[in-house]
Amino acid sequence: MIAPRIMVVEDEEPLGVLLRYNLESEGYQVEVVTRGDEAEIRLQENVPDLLVLDWMVPAVSGIELCRRLRVRPETERLPIIMLTARGEESDRVRGLSTGADDYLVKPFSTPEFMARVKALLRRAKPEVLSSVLKVGDIVLDRESHRVYRKKTEIRLGPTEFRLLEFMMRHPGRVFSRSQLLDNVWGETIYIDERTVDVHVGRLRKAVNNGRMPDVIRTIRGAGYAIRED
Repeated sequence: MIAPRIMVVEDEEPLGVLLRYNLESEGYQVEVVTRGDEAEIRLQENVPDLLVLDWMVPAVSGIELCRRLRVRPETERLPIIMLTARGEESDRVRGLSTGADDYLVKPFSTPEFMARVKALLRRAKPEVLSSVLKVGDIVLDRESHRVYRKKTEIRLGPTEFRLLEFMMRHPGRVFSRSQLLDNVWGETIYIDERTVDVHVGRLRKAVNNGRMPDVIRTIRGAGYAIRED
């Protein structure tokens, strides 16, 4: 199963390490960024499943970054938990009205933080926690590691399974080869981008089986997407 991806924007190193440790212990993929401007660049390259955003980070504040993210189509629905030492009601109202989905005042307990993360993912992106994904006539069962199209089982290799799972979590969205490499193979592994084409070709052949309508769109110069209907 492809674990939900969480970005933590936090400049207090001990807290960043603590949050990374606890999130990774629960099986999440975690990226920690210490500056608001760096986070903004990374979010333009790759959008995670959830953002943990500290109010007071260098370069671009959390509240300003939140505002900018909400006006971009790619991140307007990105689930955001804001962390801050500001506990006044007016500050909480400002944070939520700017676009944060949830708000935690420092210091907070780790169990409460973890519960808030899971609750927000369940509410805003249930597909990242569900064991069964369905797009069109394709059903993917993460637990049994099986894929069906119109009730006929499709045999996939492990890489093709992960590729299909990732694309089914974001139906209709176009991903570049580099984005697929980062999310399916991992950012620390070097693989030529042409490898993506090979695996997409294998996946397309398996799910279409020569007779079915093609469910994978190739957008020239942009990348690939799975059709929503």
